[in-house]
Amino acid sequence: MSKTKLNNNVTGVKVIQRAARIGAEVANIKISGDLSEETIGAINDALLEHKVVFFRDQSHLDDADHERFALRFGRLVAHPTMAVTKGTTSMIELDSARGGSRADFWHTDVTFVDAYPKIAVLRGVVIPPFGGDTVWSNTAAAYLWLPKPLQRLADELWAVHSNAYDYTVMGNASQADRQHFDEIYTRTVYETEHPVVRVHPETGERTLVLGDLVRRFVGISKYDGQKLFDLFQSHITAPENTVRWNWKQGDVVMWDNRATQHYAVNDYGDQHRVVRRAVIDGEVPVSVEGRHSVTRIKVTKQAQAS
Repeated sequence: MSKTKLNNNVTGVKVIQRAARIGAEVANIKISGDLSEETIGAINDALLEHKVVFFRDQSHLDDADHERFALRFGRLVAHPTMAVTKGTTSMIELDSARGGSRADFWHTDVTFVDAYPKIAVLRGVVIPPFGGDTVWSNTAAAYLWLPKPLQRLADELWAVHSNAYDYTVMGNASQADRQHFDEIYTRTVYETEHPVVRVHPETGERTLVLGDLVRRFVGISKYDGQKLFDLFQSHITAPENTVRWNWKQGDVVMWDNRATQHYAVNDYGDQHRVVRRAVIDGEVPVSVEGRHSVTRIKVTKQAQAS
């Protein structure tokens, strides 16, 4: 991949860093599926460097244009359990008016499967007049800044991720949220073992693979595992490892799902919020020892009932 800088490649385009360890805004660009290979390569380079990149004023995009742009970065993939938007390959809609669409917990998308998405592209369709920000954290920086003994410990750990997780992590989950997760999100239950530290396939960085989809650590008691989880998560979500984005309608955000966690702030009350997300297929994570993640359980509720 070339290291062409966007601001040297496209007249008027600027990359504005938003925080020291994560996040950059790419300004003065109209994103589309027709951008040159050089520009797409430069956007990917910015993504690998900053982990999440923001684009303002992209209201020209519809679902088809959104997916055409995302497709330039790899193969689009549907969500394992949620229905895609009609007429699209991978688009899911997160609508605050429907249950289960306020993802106000720290997570990396779809880590309950082995090859979870490598990149997500999220578009603001309906944005409330206040609140509704999203916060991202850099899990590569979190690992890098761990004390060396904790790095060595993390290198050896494996964790089980599942979509059938404890509702208490959702904060004030409504009955609609619970019903949505019961009927839609967990209609097929997955459990996958991931290394707590994966080696990024493009940058070679070590990144922490945790978040609130973790159910337990392999070979460690629940009590001790919770202490370890809280310890490592506190480093991942430390303010200096994060960037916060104040959405406007038409914004597009891309993030490297292999090197980040994110949290949708649920502070907009009854205001309406709709975002749509396309994702690019990812690789099965590899540990520092060369072992691959593996899905251990995949069971549909119909199969369970029968």
